[in-house]
Amino acid sequence: MEKVTIDYDIVIIGSGPAGLQAALHAGRRKANVAVLGKLKNSSLNRAHLENYCCMDNKMMGNDLLEQGKQQALRSGAVFYEEDVLDIGNDNDGHFNVLIESEKILKTKALILSMGISRNRLNVPGEKEFLGKGVSYCVDCDGGFFKGQTVAVVGNESAAASGAMTLLLIAEQVHLIYQELLVNDSLKNQVEQSDIIAHSGRWVKAIDGQNNLERIVMDNGEILNADGVFIELGAKGALELASKLGVTLDPENFKYIVTNKKQETNIPGVYAAGDICGPPWQVAKAVGEGCIAGLEAAAYAKKH
Repeated sequence: MEKVTIDYDIVIIGSGPAGLQAALHAGRRKANVAVLGKLKNSSLNRAHLENYCCMDNKMMGNDLLEQGKQQALRSGAVFYEEDVLDIGNDNDGHFNVLIESEKILKTKALILSMGISRNRLNVPGEKEFLGKGVSYCVDCDGGFFKGQTVAVVGNESAAASGAMTLLLIAEQVHLIYQELLVNDSLKNQVEQSDIIAHSGRWVKAIDGQNNLERIVMDNGEILNADGVFIELGAKGALELASKLGVTLDPENFKYIVTNKKQETNIPGVYAAGDICGPPWQVAKAVGEGCIAGLEAAAYAKKH
């Protein structure tokens, strides 16, 4: 079945403070805006705020996010509470964003504001075998495991879509998850594929000699593997940036480099918030989101 394509001026990936502020300002500039992401996944959702300018009392993060969403809706933004599965450049200079419901959002400008991944398994061997079989990015490192046995760990879309990608590269693909929290379309793809599913399981340890050789699961089962991809949550900055050719900082290789207009090295692609590096403050995220929204709106009108 052919995927449905929907046109937008701007697609914002991430619904934290930076993404919401970008949506608000872009919408007020009469841009046709779509916002992707789940408010509950924002790092602010479970936190509280009390050091924000002009706000006297402590405020819960989830309340702030919900208010921001309502403001963005009033400015005309459309929300998709879905994760991004894939992203790419179009022949006409636009961008295509594939989401969980298999819709393709075609856009003139992109704003990346999905924050940074702070999720690690925190199990023995994870740090020791980083770069020696342990990876956090299927799109970046999958090609190194051609014809080998790999495992993907995670409950959400990044793990499921990553495992599907690895089927095209590896000899054997295992998917380890406690519960597969994806929509029916992606779940059906996984279930009907050659992926070997380990449902209700999790990783207890990662082991090997010079390189990763085996994964120990919480039921004591040993899984022999050449690589393991830890994909917790949705696709993050590293995966999406690598797909687009966006420049990351040379020291940590996990923050997106922008100028004062929040422009990346790719025309039409902007970034804002934690994804651009510290400090991890809502004030910074909101300020960068404001600039990104205004600049992206101006770019979209010209293209």
